[in-house]
Amino acid sequence: MLENRIRNKTLQNKIMSADEAALLIKDGMNVGTSGFTPSGYPKAVPLALAKRVETTGEKIKIGLFTGASVGDELDGSLSRSKIIRKRLPYQTNESLRKYINDGECEYLDMHLSHVPQYAQYGFLGKLDLAIIEAVGITEEGGIIPSTSIGCSPTFIKIAEKVIVEINTSQPLELEGMADIYIPNDPPHRKPIPITKVNDKIGTPYIPCDVNKIAAIVVTDIKDNVRPLAPIDDISKTISGHLIDFLEHEVKVGRLPKTLFPLQSGVGSVANAVLGGLLESSFENLLCYTEVIQDSMLDLLDSGKALFASGTSITPSEEGLIRFKENINFYKDKIILRPQEISNHPEIIRRLGIIAINTAIEADIYGNINSTNIMGTRMMNGIGGSGDFTRNAYISIFTTPSTAKNGDISSIVPMVAHHDHTEHDVMVLITEQGVADLRGLSPKERAKLIINNCAHPTYQPMLKDYFERAQKSKFKHTPHMLSEALSWHDQFIKNGTMKRLP
Repeated sequence: MLENRIRNKTLQNKIMSADEAALLIKDGMNVGTSGFTPSGYPKAVPLALAKRVETTGEKIKIGLFTGASVGDELDGSLSRSKIIRKRLPYQTNESLRKYINDGECEYLDMHLSHVPQYAQYGFLGKLDLAIIEAVGITEEGGIIPSTSIGCSPTFIKIAEKVIVEINTSQPLELEGMADIYIPNDPPHRKPIPITKVNDKIGTPYIPCDVNKIAAIVVTDIKDNVRPLAPIDDISKTISGHLIDFLEHEVKVGRLPKTLFPLQSGVGSVANAVLGGLLESSFENLLCYTEVIQDSMLDLLDSGKALFASGTSITPSEEGLIRFKENINFYKDKIILRPQEISNHPEIIRRLGIIAINTAIEADIYGNINSTNIMGTRMMNGIGGSGDFTRNAYISIFTTPSTAKNGDISSIVPMVAHHDHTEHDVMVLITEQGVADLRGLSPKERAKLIINNCAHPTYQPMLKDYFERAQKSKFKHTPHMLSEALSWHDQFIKNGTMKRLP
């Protein structure tokens, strides 16, 4: 019943169709939406806007700001209708990716913890409109978010107008899972009072001036969650190497038996790697991360993990059903926070997070490319990996040692795009082994990465490059610039990095 979801009676007069609400979106606007991964993002109004443009031929271009990636109803429909002028800070949609790489949409790839600050400080310009998915609105006008928080609190705070999508497919039992806290701006900013993963420091709703709410749209469109690939042998091997590494850290006294709180990146590989902890001896684990995927639900279900804090719940379709069916169980074990808090360097450093993220490629000195294929083709974006990597107690990157059926080596002389520098990357893991880079000089790192992480097909080529590079005049970080990116160039020309006869 809508009375249970829209408890402020005066706001019930703002209920309208998605088509009517979409008329509030004008050419040239900046629009901020809820959503962090394909979770908790608006669906009905973006679809109505795309339909309006396609049927009328009206020319509308907007700046679209979100928490991270969102579902096809938002990114896909607006890309195919050529509506997005500028997009930030992260995406995973095939249509949008093509739109960006074809040069039709300006794309700003950002550290996710920075987005709320950029918006709040006015660095991104005026925010005309916020479109927020919610499960309900309180008597005072507070917005009860659905399956993600992301940037919603900041967008609601600074937007001139707000459209709320009340999604009845999202369980009302989500109320109470959110913990909304927005830091003050400098110079009035105070320490964020989180000292434990399960600390609650804010409100269970997003404060909102009721006079800002221009429209309420009722919908039942479900989150367009992504399937997770089956856990393959390579992912299992990488996970095994990770567990061996963590067990060694416990043995030498650098970690307790319960470890420190875990962060894991997004996607099938990250889910598989974290899922390996189910078979490990570790217990009473804690997670302080961005996205709660199937493997974290598995850890909570098994009792291996006690609590998880994030900004989004993004399981597979099967995982989403399990989450909804057991929501009261998870409600006591999950907190959803604004991404400014879930990804905040202060808290990551204080809690001693073990950060586990995935790489597209790594070079022999430990630099990581996590965004651009062959240096120029945007894949998804840096996401929150930088927030966690630079501030973690231990920062770990995982990647299969090859891609494209072995025609690409994920270990190269020099990455084609730098996202995480050698200064921030502590451990690199492939199915071949582990390279613990802590305390090593560049040449020491190169030898370890080549020997432990590179695929046997490419090891001789990497050793040959490194040996010849050391004969150059300057020997601290030996490179031959004429050859450093030749592997990528050869792949572009010949479809393989392997040496041709």
